[in-house]
Amino acid sequence: MSGMSKDMMKTLQQFFVAALLLSCGAVASAAPLTVAVAADLKFAMLDIATAFQQINPASKVEVISGSSGKFYQQIANGAPFDIYFSADIEYPRKLKEQGFAVGEVKTYAYGQLVLWSATLPVEGGLAVLAGDRYRKVAIANPEHAPYGKRAKDSLTYYGLLDKVAPKLVLGENVSQAAQFAVSGAADAAIIALSLVLAPGMKGQGSYFLIDERSHMPLEQGYAVLKHAANNPDAAKFSHFITTGEVKAILKKYGFRIPNAAP
Repeated sequence: MSGMSKDMMKTLQQFFVAALLLSCGAVASAAPLTVAVAADLKFAMLDIATAFQQINPASKVEVISGSSGKFYQQIANGAPFDIYFSADIEYPRKLKEQGFAVGEVKTYAYGQLVLWSATLPVEGGLAVLAGDRYRKVAIANPEHAPYGKRAKDSLTYYGLLDKVAPKLVLGENVSQAAQFAVSGAADAAIIALSLVLAPGMKGQGSYFLIDERSHMPLEQGYAVLKHAANNPDAAKFSHFITTGEVKAILKKYGFRIPNAAP
C-alpha cells in the first residue's frame, strides 16, 4: 500500500463508499411487503403476488393468511402488516376510522358462499343439512370470520339454524372449516367458493352455490396500513390490485368483481 499513489487511494475509497451505499440500498429494497389476507383469498393472493414479483423482480411479497377479524384485532394492537385484505370491508373501514390505515379503503371483490361435501350430495342446498346423513357441518367461527357469519345468516334465512346448530363444527377461519370437510372431520362445510376452486380442493367432491339473497354481501376490501409508510412497494401493489391481470386471477377463483372497480 505504501507505493500506492494518492489518486489511486482516492479512487479505491470512492469505490468502497459506492459499494457500501449500494449494499445498504439492496438491503432496504429487500424488505418484504407483508400482506395480511383473509383465508378465502390465500391462493388467489399467492398467484397475485407471483405476478407482481414478475413485473417487479426486486420486490418481495410475504402473504400471511388468517381470519379477517383476528387480523383486525392484531393490526389495532400494532401488528406490523403493510396491507390488509379483509373478507368484510367493514374491518378495514374501522381501521381507517381509528387511524391505522392510510389512503382510501377499496373494494377488490365479492366473495361467494357454497355448501361443499367430499362424499355426500349437496344438490338440494342447505336444506339437506337437516338430514341424518349430515352429522357434522363445518363453518368458520362467526364471531370473527365473515364467511362464518354469512353461513349462520343463511341458515337462519332458510329456517334451518335450530336444526343444524347442534351439528356445527367451528373452524378458526374459513380455510380450517374447509379442511374439516376435506379430512372427514365434518360431513360438509359452508365455505368460500374460492377455496373450492383452489389447488387441493378443485375437482374434489361437489358444491352448491348459496343464493346471495340469504345473507349480507361478502364485500371484500383492502387498505394500506400506516406501517407501510416507508415501503415504496405498498403503493405499487395497491395499484396492481386494480389491474386487469389481477381481476382475471380473482375471477378464476370464483370472486365477483365489482362493476364500479377501476
